[in-house]
Amino acid sequence: MSVSHPSGIRTIIANAVVDSIDDGAGAGFLVFNTSGDVEVATLAFSDPAFGAASGPTATASAITSDSSATGGTVAKFVCQDSDTNAKGFAGAVSTSGSDINLSSLAVGAGDTVSMSSLTYTAPP
Repeated sequence: MSVSHPSGIRTIIANAVVDSIDDGAGAGFLVFNTSGDVEVATLAFSDPAFGAASGPTATASAITSDSSATGGTVAKFVCQDSDTNAKGFAGAVSTSGSDINLSSLAVGAGDTVSMSSLTYTAPP
């Protein structure tokens, strides 16, 4: 049997994870990187980044597009607080079946990268 968390605990976990993105004086960031950790695009979260979790899932508030991306091939993402410390969660990026799915992984220099929605779900 694997470890599991009751629903109420999953809500607490979700809130703790997404609330850490709000550490620092301002809004946090959603940073898309290459497989070699080179920044491709950085989008700004609202402050606060997420609303209160409903059950194990928290939904991001509005995310500001990066209208002048550095460019490259996106492979992963990391959430950061306003002091650019890795916070919250990180994961893989693909065009389908991944932690975050983008319409294209190839981003040109100066392109606009946007996120229409983002949720975080605490593990079972």
